[in-house]
Amino acid sequence: MSGSVNKVILIGNLGRDPEVRRMGNGEPVVSFSVATTESWKDKNTGERRDRTEWHNVVIFNENLGRVAEQFLKKGSKVYLEGQLQTREFTDKEGNQRKTTEVVLQRYRGELTLMDSRGRGGDDNMSYGGEGGGSISRSAPTERRPAAAGGGRGGAPIDDDIPF
Repeated sequence: MSGSVNKVILIGNLGRDPEVRRMGNGEPVVSFSVATTESWKDKNTGERRDRTEWHNVVIFNENLGRVAEQFLKKGSKVYLEGQLQTREFTDKEGNQRKTTEVVLQRYRGELTLMDSRGRGGDDNMSYGGEGGGSISRSAPTERRPAAAGGGRGGAPIDDDIPF
């Protein structure tokens, strides 16, 4: 095989409010954690079992970061697409550490807010792609991510979105 793919797709809930930091050049970096939960019925006991996995997410895309900062909070349900990246760092005690994160880069990545915004749960808002500027809304029967190239052919954009 001549190529490879590094793509992560998650649907889960935020475990904490987004945290915004600034790099040396002033660009924002937004980080938060997302919980995904797998549920099943134990064959032996008949009990419901759950397993929750926590994922650290980092957004380097200014537009997606702004959306995360303004609209996401602990407990928010999100759909996101990014890449796995592992980095090394030195902690406060001087120990070398490694962490693996889901990263939404400047021109790659997608973020869809899956919670209702006072509309009874009927709408999703998608952001992503080239520069992170495209926004679309989809009806409940048409739940597909927004095309990265724009919102042509989609439902009209509501006026309460600050873009």
